[in-house]
Amino acid sequence: MVEQQLTLVGLVVMADPPRTEVAEAVATCRRAHIRIIMVTGDYGLTAESIAKRIGIVEGGQTRVISGVELETLSDADLREALAHEVIFARVAPEQKFRVVSQLKAMGEVVAVTGDGVNDAPALKKADIGVAMGIAGTDVAKEAADIILTDDNFASIVRAIEEGRGVYGNIRKFLTYILTSNVSEGAPSAAFLLSRGGIPLPLTVMQILTIDLGTDLVPALGLGTERPEPGVMDRPPRARTDRLMNQRVLVKAFAWYGLLETVFSMTAYFYVNIGNGWPGVPLAASGPVYERATTMTLAAIVFCQIGAVLNCRTDRQSLFTVGLLANRQVLVGIAVEVVLLSALIYVPFLQAVFGTTAIGPFDWLYLIVLPIPMVLLDELRKTVARRRSRSASQGGHDR
Repeated sequence: MVEQQLTLVGLVVMADPPRTEVAEAVATCRRAHIRIIMVTGDYGLTAESIAKRIGIVEGGQTRVISGVELETLSDADLREALAHEVIFARVAPEQKFRVVSQLKAMGEVVAVTGDGVNDAPALKKADIGVAMGIAGTDVAKEAADIILTDDNFASIVRAIEEGRGVYGNIRKFLTYILTSNVSEGAPSAAFLLSRGGIPLPLTVMQILTIDLGTDLVPALGLGTERPEPGVMDRPPRARTDRLMNQRVLVKAFAWYGLLETVFSMTAYFYVNIGNGWPGVPLAASGPVYERATTMTLAAIVFCQIGAVLNCRTDRQSLFTVGLLANRQVLVGIAVEVVLLSALIYVPFLQAVFGTTAIGPFDWLYLIVLPIPMVLLDELRKTVARRRSRSASQGGHDR
């Protein structure tokens, strides 16, 4: 019997809105050239509505492919659909696996999220499988590479930013460590090319103090540097991009290393000029020679102070991120200066490393050295930022 004379009291609606921070995270992914594809078991209209609300799709030509339609698509047709804005709705687990497989066949680096037992094949197939730590099943967690403890998509984006920052810090570390090699090798090259006419401006023991002593703590401080502003405004690096690439080598050897070589060799000749050179030969032994080599060593150390500050950012101005913002680097610089002072003034160390005490004017020269190192690199960074903006504007114009 059909009910009659009923009174409508109200409606009950279930809603599962996206978290407020997801839209911002999706926008960050767009700036970072990270593409998001929704693969869901929800109804097509529901999936499309949510995707538009949080910014996964923006154009009016978004294609919604259901599981039934996906069954009829060939691999070539599927790859064509994946090249544009697309949403997959009402899909089965094996179809999610197929989508991931085709994306990898297109050369894409694929990260997949999932929480159910049926998501395990896709999580395993992806380059990076991300399982939900709260709602995820044990099977999904076992198949994944990463487990989200808060089940929040925004956490993935923050992890990407942190990962880019860590990768950048490793490159900064390498750049800084390699920089002093040029200024360490130049004195030996000058000695050899001059056939002994220029006495060795830096001894072997003094070179070891730089590599094993003064450089170590500041380099470790670079590992704690926060991700540089704008790191999520760049596209992902290519699979073939090496950690120690041409750009790192050029910056370390042909830029920072060249500047250090000029300043350190200038310090060496500065001492000899004060002793009457070129009217008298360059000192090859004795107090003048010891002071000249000590100044060469000290000049490299103080140039490295400028270099470690420069290495904190790639293109961003050092003064924008804060000259004194990284306390670990500042501690490293302090340790560096203390070690150098010990080498110069402790009698036992003087005898071991061939150093000697230097005067107030020598210290004034050394203290000034980081300033041109920083200012010249600020000029380089300014040019690099302008070129980057010009290239970006040119791309938008096209």
